[in-house]
Amino acid sequence: MKLKFQGSTQMKRAQLQALRKDFEMLQMKEGELVNSFFARTLKIAKSMKTCGENMQESVITTKSLRSMTAKFNYVVCSIEESNNMDTMTIDELQSSLLVHEQRMMSPAEEEQVMQIVADEKSGKGRGRKRSKGSF
Repeated sequence: MKLKFQGSTQMKRAQLQALRKDFEMLQMKEGELVNSFFARTLKIAKSMKTCGENMQESVITTKSLRSMTAKFNYVVCSIEESNNMDTMTIDELQSSLLVHEQRMMSPAEEEQVMQIVADEKSGKGRGRKRSKGSF
């Protein structure tokens, strides 16, 4: 029994190291929407938590800000200057970035995003539906 538990512990440790690397290397892709970037970020963070990592919400928010594309540079500066990053929640950050993302979009881009969101809600989008939940 002890040997089996030790192997399981080693496997969890190795998995956690791989997840830490993924989290450190995480960057928003050019053209990626804020919601999909946050979905990727939170998926890794949840997996790390499952493996025993004690990750503070402030670590996720600051990493998310550092990982945004260059077009969000002025937004990131504004958010950092006007908020206490130690107390800002992931939801607050995501909402703020979504507002800025919508303002940056042209009307044609906004229409495409609205169509994608509508398709996902009705089940017509690609992939499977994901359940909503906070970190």
